[in-house]
Amino acid sequence: MMRRMSVMVSLFDAHRSRTSEKYTAFPPDVLPMFVAEMDCMLAEPVRDALVAAVTAGDTGYVGHGRALPEAFVDFASSRWGWAVDPDLVRTTTDVSVAAVEVLRRIIDPGGQVVIMPPVYPPFSEYVTEAGGSVTEVPLLAPDGPADPFDTTAGWRMDLDGIRQAFADGARTVLLCNPHNPLGLVHDRESLVALARLAAEWDAVVVSDEIHAPLVHADAVFTPFLDSCPDAAALGVALTSASKAWNLAGTKCALMVGASDRARAWFDGMPTEVVERTGILGYTASVAAFSEGGPWLASLLAELAANRRILAEELGGALPGAGYRQPQASYLAWLDLRAMPWGDDPALALVDTAKVALTNGRDFGRPGIGHARLNFGCSEETLREGLGRLAAAR
Repeated sequence: MMRRMSVMVSLFDAHRSRTSEKYTAFPPDVLPMFVAEMDCMLAEPVRDALVAAVTAGDTGYVGHGRALPEAFVDFASSRWGWAVDPDLVRTTTDVSVAAVEVLRRIIDPGGQVVIMPPVYPPFSEYVTEAGGSVTEVPLLAPDGPADPFDTTAGWRMDLDGIRQAFADGARTVLLCNPHNPLGLVHDRESLVALARLAAEWDAVVVSDEIHAPLVHADAVFTPFLDSCPDAAALGVALTSASKAWNLAGTKCALMVGASDRARAWFDGMPTEVVERTGILGYTASVAAFSEGGPWLASLLAELAANRRILAEELGGALPGAGYRQPQASYLAWLDLRAMPWGDDPALALVDTAKVALTNGRDFGRPGIGHARLNFGCSEETLREGLGRLAAAR
């Protein structure tokens, strides 16, 4: 039987030659499957664009052209049928900065911002850095035990909990769509319900959509701003090419609006917010959104195969572990509460299995006893990680 081809380099090769956090945070004998960075080589159009820029010495401050807004407009239209106004697309260094700067425009000092744990750990830090306070409304978990051949579609926003948070004074929601660490893709019905609820309370929704290009074939991504007119009027979307094309270090993200209100927020930001955009990130992002589609399709096929391997083999490696196939991205949320590794299994597994996962408790109280595993790697690396985990139980 012919083995499937991989777009990934082997972990050994990547670990030997790369200096980013994924490959240097732990000793060489630890398999790094934690931070959201893939082991893949750059897409050829992206690589070529970066090489051309460096060869030409085009490494100064970012210019004021429209190439990236227009490339994103075309990508959003062709991929999701979303009509984006290029005049309402602004850039900055990364989605983290985008979130903080947008929140600074929206909230009053001490204003409550709703987040939905288990959620990307910096979300709470964005809120406090922007001068707000965090209100947690955890996602609702599916009923019954996790079936590894199911997807994360059973998770849901707690709309009643969000309504109560609005009644208690919150006026902002920081949404993760698709949701990290679950890989949950919020359906249109849920997004519309959130938008209508926010409109009722004159609240704002800031939607982090950085994983949107990585939605798998069995799910449909709906941009929040495109879910209904209420959402367009009260929301801001944040995105980047950095996750889908592995460009985090090049520093470029997008802030997208769909209303005059959003335009006013963007125009009210210090000019440095935009001017700190990395020119190489801008260049790489234009190439990714405009020419990176075929490479992305190959990548998604590889990731889909890896998430299936986890579904087929995790139960044998770790009997009692819970897993549902993510609808998006290359991150698996593992329920390890039945395993002998305590409330913070990732901490134990660095020593016992020589595998680095992301600590589940960092994602909020619902993450206790859980860990996040990065399967954006070769099949061989994934199987080695499963083997190490099995040997450690």
